[in-house]
Amino acid sequence: MKLNTENLTLLAIVVGIAFGVALPELALQQEIIGSLFLALLKMLIIPLIFASIFMAIVGIGGVNELKGVGTRAFTYYFSTTALAVLLGVIIVNIINPGAGGSIEVAVGSAPEIKEFSVSDFILSFVPTNIIASLSNGSVIQVIFFTVLFAVATLHMPEERQLPLKEFFNSLNDAMMVLAKWVIKLSPIGVFSLISYVVAEKGLESLIPLWEYAITVVLALLLHGSITLPAILYFVTKTSPLQYFAQVQKAVVLAFSTASSSATLPVSIEVSQERGGVSRKSAGFILPLGATVNMDGTALYESIAVIFIANLAGIDLTLWQQILIFMTATLASVGAAGIPGAGIVMMVIVLETVGLPVEYISVILVVDRILDMFRTATNVWGDLVGAKVLDR
Repeated sequence: MKLNTENLTLLAIVVGIAFGVALPELALQQEIIGSLFLALLKMLIIPLIFASIFMAIVGIGGVNELKGVGTRAFTYYFSTTALAVLLGVIIVNIINPGAGGSIEVAVGSAPEIKEFSVSDFILSFVPTNIIASLSNGSVIQVIFFTVLFAVATLHMPEERQLPLKEFFNSLNDAMMVLAKWVIKLSPIGVFSLISYVVAEKGLESLIPLWEYAITVVLALLLHGSITLPAILYFVTKTSPLQYFAQVQKAVVLAFSTASSSATLPVSIEVSQERGGVSRKSAGFILPLGATVNMDGTALYESIAVIFIANLAGIDLTLWQQILIFMTATLASVGAAGIPGAGIVMMVIVLETVGLPVEYISVILVVDRILDMFRTATNVWGDLVGAKVLDR
């Protein structure tokens, strides 16, 4: 086996799990290594988003072309998310985890969630101070400002656009060089992150909720290995296996970090360098997808809500399951501006069908481990989207 970064990273996952199980105390003490690696990745996110989206939009050439790309992108995001949620609802009804309500939950044990407000949600997209948004890492606000800034640039005379284009083009190139340096640290960082999670949570945490965990993982694997590859093949005639081999580094990193945003520099790099995605498409679609495209999260939400209904001993009607499908799909596409989006989304879905919010505390036991699987699915969906929309 060739000892390249991808294979070493895959090996790091296996060794990290074994290390976390065998030497948990030592695994907990080396958290700083994984945290440092994650910090290096996050360091790249904001300048890379700013530069890549700006260059992508000015490269598109006009507002009408931007509307076309944006419309196609959101159509893809909505369609794949809807398919993911539908698959989740079907699988959870077949396996029916939690039937019989064997787990008791104390009232008031749910995590504290700020009440959802439509006005707050809309305002969360608009930065009142772009410098503060840049420093705080508010990705959706940075994207919103960058899109407006790039569109404004397109309305300037050509000679006035050139200095900005040259600056952001050089910034983008410099960030990609930095990204390649950080990517070379992936095996070490992944080993540290995986071993720490296993040592902290323990594989035994899955035992009481094994049926639920298997349902989530199975549905995510089916979406990632059948639904998304089918879309990729029929639209682009690209071999899904070949494309996955080209971009697997980003998917593996997403699994180990459980962060779509932290994986973004790697996603952009591998999709361009190895996946054959144009710089323009990768620069616009992947940052947007990392923020609003949440196939894995939406699928997970639909399964978790029906599992909670089973634990509470509540039989959901067909209409309630249709409501879950609709709410999980819409909430996931619109969750970008919500802090702690996953939990807030679940509260919204639970309240829509009248289920007890307290049961969220049960699934949080295994949430960190399952988060790794759903983030990998999210990123794979983004990468497929970049290839499809580039076509």
